[in-house]
Amino acid sequence: MNYKTLYSLLLALTLSNTVLALDLGLPELDKEQKVTAVNVGGMAFITAWGIAKWDYFDRKPHAQSEGFFGQNTDEGGADKMGHLWSTYALSDGLASLYEDWGYDHEHAVINGALSSFAMMGFMELGDSFSHYGFSYEDMIMNTTGAATSYLMYKFPELDKKIDLRWEYKPDFKETDFFTDYQNSKYLIALQLDGFDSLNNTPLQYFELQAGYYVRGFDNHDPNRERNLYLGIGLDVGKILTSFGCGSFCSIFHYYQTPYTYGAAESKL
Repeated sequence: MNYKTLYSLLLALTLSNTVLALDLGLPELDKEQKVTAVNVGGMAFITAWGIAKWDYFDRKPHAQSEGFFGQNTDEGGADKMGHLWSTYALSDGLASLYEDWGYDHEHAVINGALSSFAMMGFMELGDSFSHYGFSYEDMIMNTTGAATSYLMYKFPELDKKIDLRWEYKPDFKETDFFTDYQNSKYLIALQLDGFDSLNNTPLQYFELQAGYYVRGFDNHDPNRERNLYLGIGLDVGKILTSFGCGSFCSIFHYYQTPYTYGAAESKL
């Protein structure tokens, strides 16, 4: 489907600020109540937005197979990568929030992954009542995203070395960047500073990248493209951290800055 990959991430940020604001004017909520508020509020937001924007409840529930990365799919698989990345990033964001609220790291990570999976799954359930339909492939990618977030916690050596990122380079003609797959890329980055032998060398500021993107699927261009690429890039987060940018730099674990890498590409 032509999916809204970032609504879930904005949802998490909005709900987080809302629940934190409750502490200022109401009796303090305990950590379990805050987590419940985030999940219930998230699903309420999804329902309201779905009714307003995505024709929820316009028809009886139905399911369909959309395919994954085929040339004849609606988005060439970019929407599926969006599902994986969104669920992964949302899991990490909620885990960090839950840890701030008093959960130990392990339980924060587990609850973050479960909350993200629940919200994205609820969104897919809502789609079953719209013209989109419930997509098996979307749920598989949601599951993969939540599981990846948890595995990064279980294997911290992987977390030191690997980032999953989304690159967005707008052309300012597209009014809805949430579904603008034509200007998006999804990638995995291997950070060289995660290797102890390279940590104190100039190579610590570089990384290896492998990515996927599509072009021409929005207008059914007969020459539409599915592309893989391998690249060498600058580790922007590492570089900015050395200048003292603080916790803000964590965004670069999830967002890829354009024009900071060179790549060799191959069309599928």
